[in-house]
Amino acid sequence: GIMAGSLAVPAIPVLVWWKSATDERNEHSEEVRTKVRVPNVQTIDDLMVEKCKAGDVLLFDRRCHKCAAGPLAALSCLAGRSILCGEDKGAFRNIEQGHFDHCGIVVPGTSKNKADRYDPANLLILEATPSEGIVARPLLTRLEMSQSRSVLLLPLSSPGERRNDEDYEPSDKTVRAQGRMEKQLDSFRQKWTDISTKQGYGNAHSTLGIIGSIAYALGLHHLSPGPVSPSAWLVVSALQDAGVGLNVAERTALETRVEDFLRDHRFHEEDTVRLRPGWKFLPPVIMRETARS
Repeated sequence: GIMAGSLAVPAIPVLVWWKSATDERNEHSEEVRTKVRVPNVQTIDDLMVEKCKAGDVLLFDRRCHKCAAGPLAALSCLAGRSILCGEDKGAFRNIEQGHFDHCGIVVPGTSKNKADRYDPANLLILEATPSEGIVARPLLTRLEMSQSRSVLLLPLSSPGERRNDEDYEPSDKTVRAQGRMEKQLDSFRQKWTDISTKQGYGNAHSTLGIIGSIAYALGLHHLSPGPVSPSAWLVVSALQDAGVGLNVAERTALETRVEDFLRDHRFHEEDTVRLRPGWKFLPPVIMRETARS
C-alpha cells in the first residue's frame, strides 16, 4: 500500500499536465473547426499553403509540453529535442534559431478528380505521429492545428525547374519527372497508412523515438534496427521511393535526423539529406512562427 501510494504521488502532476494539454488541444481544435471562412478572402495560412507542392518537406519546432498524445509522446519529444537537435547550428541554411524535431512530407490529395489532387487546397501532409500512427491529413488543417514554435517549408525543385520564376514554363521532361514523383508519393502514402493501421504503428511511435534518441546519444544508432528519428525516416523513405532521395547506404533513412534536412550537401559530406542529380531543396520558407515560449 505504501509503495502504491509513493508511485501515485509523482503521477498526479503528470495527469494534471496531460489533462491541461488535452483540454488545450481540444479547445484549439474547436477554434479551428468553427473558424469563420470569408469567401474569396485568404488567411495567412491559405497563402502559405498555396506555395506548397507535392514533395515539399515541412519541419516543426515543437512545444513538447503541448503533446496531448500522452506523457510518453512528450518524453519522446523531449528526448529528440535534447539529443538530436541543435548541433552545429552554423551549418544550417539561413536558420539562426529553433530546434526542429519533427517533419512531414507533402503528398497529393485523394480527390477522385485527378486534376484536383494537386490543387494546393487539397494537398495532404504525410507524417509519423504518436496519436494516429502514419497518417495523411489536409495540409491547411494541419498548419492551423499546429502549436509548434515555428514551421519551416523546404520547397523541392525538380531538374530544370525554376520554381520561383513566375514566367517559367516547365519543359515536358520536367513535367514528366514531377508526374512520376507525385504518382510514387501517392502510392507510398497508401502503402504506409495501410501498414500503420494494420500493425498499430501509433502505439510504438513514441517508444521508437525514445530508443532512437538514446541509441544516438550512446553512439549505438549504427547497430539499432530502428530509426534515429521516426518522422525523418518516413520522409526520407518517401523521397527515396519517389526517385528523388539518393539512397547512399542501406541505413540512410534509418540514421537521418530532422535537422539533417537543413544542411546543404554541397558543403557537408555527413548528416545531410542527399537528393538525386538535378533535384534540390530551395532555401527554407518560414510558414509559421510564434513566440519562443
